[in-house]
Amino acid sequence: MPSVDVVIVNWNGRRYLPACFESLRAQRGVDFQVWLVDNGSTDGSVAWAQAHAPQIRLIANDTNRGFAAANNQAIRAGQAPYVATLNNDTVADPRWLAELVRALDENPRRGMAAALMVFADRPDMINSAGIAVDRLGIAWDRLGGQPVANSETSATPVFGACAGAALYRRAMLDDIGLFDEDFFAYLEDVDLAWRAQWAGWDAVYVPTARVTHHHSATAGEGSPFKSRLLGRNKVWLITKNYPLPHLWVYGWLIGLYDLAGVGRALLNRREPSALAGRLEGWRGARRMWRKRQHLVRRRSAAQIMSRLAPVQSPQQVLARYRHLVAR
Repeated sequence: MPSVDVVIVNWNGRRYLPACFESLRAQRGVDFQVWLVDNGSTDGSVAWAQAHAPQIRLIANDTNRGFAAANNQAIRAGQAPYVATLNNDTVADPRWLAELVRALDENPRRGMAAALMVFADRPDMINSAGIAVDRLGIAWDRLGGQPVANSETSATPVFGACAGAALYRRAMLDDIGLFDEDFFAYLEDVDLAWRAQWAGWDAVYVPTARVTHHHSATAGEGSPFKSRLLGRNKVWLITKNYPLPHLWVYGWLIGLYDLAGVGRALLNRREPSALAGRLEGWRGARRMWRKRQHLVRRRSAAQIMSRLAPVQSPQQVLARYRHLVAR
């Protein structure tokens, strides 16, 4: 049995598959099986994969089931002790997977490992060095926009791993559950990381596991589709996971910052999708509240709060994403 099930979710990303698969063929130091889950592509992705990568396990959906559900399909079908998720628009360095496996092998309490993701057109700039979440429930790609030289050089504890290039321990997934399929796409990895933190699992950033990434190649950065899902899923993320005693303290500030974010989208970009996403999130909040009753809790609310980044000014929050807006 392979040590790792590598899962790639694809939706009309045929142009990226050759480079991604070639980088996987170059992986060294670990035995793995590749799974391609296609979400109803119409660009010939499935036919290309069948012709050029017959060794992979292929799951072809008739429709776009979303990033979360598609990953879960392959996770359930596989049996390896580790599961890697990799975006179709990435190119992994030859030691990417082996370095992630080594990091989890070092400590049985590490449930996930995050890779160093860099931009394809700016390989000297960090795209993600793991997930960070602050006390307002705002999540972002840690060190995003900073020079690669600013990254740590050894394994570093983080809140979670970006699912664009992550490794998960199957025992952790068996313990806390898989990606929440209601999220469809975006922030599902943050939700998983938060549930893992509650359950006592740790996450680590591995700077020696490097991946080059075409950021938001599928949905497009700032697209109405992505904006709506981010707005909706943020409401669900906080409803499901935020430590309840502290929510009464920070709730008003969470609402104030979120209202400012929606107002900025409406005034500056004339974009109503951010508001539509929040409204959709509140309509589904009761369902998410029921899900929080099933959280595996081995850490206290105070311990979870200690792992959240401090509140920053609105200007500092905006600065976290400035490199994405500029691009």
